[in-house]
Amino acid sequence: MRYKEPHLIDFPKLGESSIGYISVTSNDKLPFKLERLFWTYYTPESIVRGRHAHHKTEQILIAVTGRIIVTTDDGNGTIKNFVLDTPNKGVYIPPNVWHTMQYSHTSIQMVLASTLFDEADYIRDYETFKKIWTQNL
Repeated sequence: MRYKEPHLIDFPKLGESSIGYISVTSNDKLPFKLERLFWTYYTPESIVRGRHAHHKTEQILIAVTGRIIVTTDDGNGTIKNFVLDTPNKGVYIPPNVWHTMQYSHTSIQMVLASTLFDEADYIRDYETFKKIWTQNL
C-alpha cells in the first residue's frame, strides 16, 4: 500500500542575486537514501517522457535549467500537475505513481533516485499499472 503522495520539495536557496545562489542537501534531508543520480537534456519540446511508474523506486525530479511540466497519476483518479522552473524546487515521486514529463527545449532535468537502475522495477504499460495499483489497495 502507498502512503506517500507526490509533492513539491523546497531545497535551501543560499546566496543573493548579486552573487548567485547555491542549493545543498544531504541524505538526512531527503525522504529516502540517495542511491542514483542521473539527468536528461536536449529533449525536444514535442516529446513527452516518462510514461511509467516504479514498483520500488522513489524519485525527486528537479529542473536545473528551463521548465518541466510533471504530471502524476496515483491510479485512483488523482492527477496532479507540477511546474518545475527553478532549481531549488523538486517534485517527489513515490513508488507506484505514473508520471510524465514535458520539457522546454533548454531544460536539464536532474533526478535523485532511491535505487540503482533495474529494468524490472519499471511499469511501462498504463493498464498494467492500473491493475497493480488496484491490487495493492
